[in-house]
Amino acid sequence: MRIVLLGAPGSGKGTQSQRLMQQEHIPQISTGDLLRAAVAHGTELGRKAKEAMDGGRLVADELVLGLIRERLAEPDARRGFILDGFPRNLAQAQALDRLLATLRQPLDAVVQLEVDYAELVRRISGRRTCADCGRVFNLFTAPGQLSKNEPCPSSDAPHRLMQRPDDNEATVSERLRVYDEQTRPLIEFYRARGLLRTINAEGEVDEVTRRLEQALHAVARPKAAKTARGATRKPRSPKRAQTRRGAPRRAAKSASGMRRKPATDTSAASKRAPARRAPSGARTGGRRSARRARRQTRNLRGPE
Repeated sequence: MRIVLLGAPGSGKGTQSQRLMQQEHIPQISTGDLLRAAVAHGTELGRKAKEAMDGGRLVADELVLGLIRERLAEPDARRGFILDGFPRNLAQAQALDRLLATLRQPLDAVVQLEVDYAELVRRISGRRTCADCGRVFNLFTAPGQLSKNEPCPSSDAPHRLMQRPDDNEATVSERLRVYDEQTRPLIEFYRARGLLRTINAEGEVDEVTRRLEQALHAVARPKAAKTARGATRKPRSPKRAQTRRGAPRRAAKSASGMRRKPATDTSAASKRAPARRAPSGARTGGRRSARRARRQTRNLRGPE
C-alpha cells in the first residue's frame, strides 16, 4: 500500500510508521531522514539542500520531491511506502500528486491521526531522543520503555537521552499554530479525493496501532475485491462481439424495406402469361419492363 500519515506534531506519526513498516514490510520515507542522508553522502541534491540549510533557508519543494523520486525508485518501495512528514502544505500535496501520477504510483490512503492539543503538549514535552541511535522515548506516554534497560544498539551502552530544542512547551504552541495554518487544510484536500481516513490517536500505543490497521484494512478489502473481479472476468470473444455488433445493423436493413431480386421463373406458362400493366404511380423503369415483356410474348406466339 502507498500511504501518507497526517497529524499534528506529537500525534504519533513516527511511532506508528515504524510499526506499520515492520508489519507491512514497506519502507517509511521521512523527508528529514532523506535530507540528512543526502547531505551525508554528498549527492547533488544533498549539496543543494545543504546550501539552503546553511543559509538559513527552507529546502525547496523541488529538491524534496527529487529526493522522494530517487527513494521510490529503490527496490524495497515497489510493494508500497509510508510517507511521514510530507506533504506539509497544499502546494506540496499537489506537487506530490503530479509526481506519483508520473510514476504511476497513486496513493491508496491518507490517515489523519487526531489528538487533543492539550495531550499533544504533554506528549511533546515528555519526548526524549537517544543521542546515539536516534530512538525516541516518552517519559509520560511510554515510561515502561525506559525501565527495560535495553542497551543502545549503536553504543551497546545505556541510551543517552536528550530533549530536542523544540520539544518544550514554549515552542509547542507555535508549532501547532503553523500546523493549523499550513497542514490541516490537507484534510479537506484528501477527503475530496476519497483517500482520507481519520482515527483517534489517543490512548495506548497498541490500541492506536489496532485502529490504524483497521482503517487500512478497510481500504485494502475493496481494492483486493476489484482486482479479483478483474482476474476472473472472461474476455469476450472477438467473433462473438462482432456478431453482436453486426446483428442490429442487419436487422435495421431488413426492416428498412430493402428490395430483393425476385427469383427468375423459366416456365412456359410464365412466358406466355401477359405482363401486368404497371400501376400509374410506378416508376418509369417499371413501364419499360412491361412493354419489353409484351414484345417478348408476341415473338413467342408468332404471326397469327
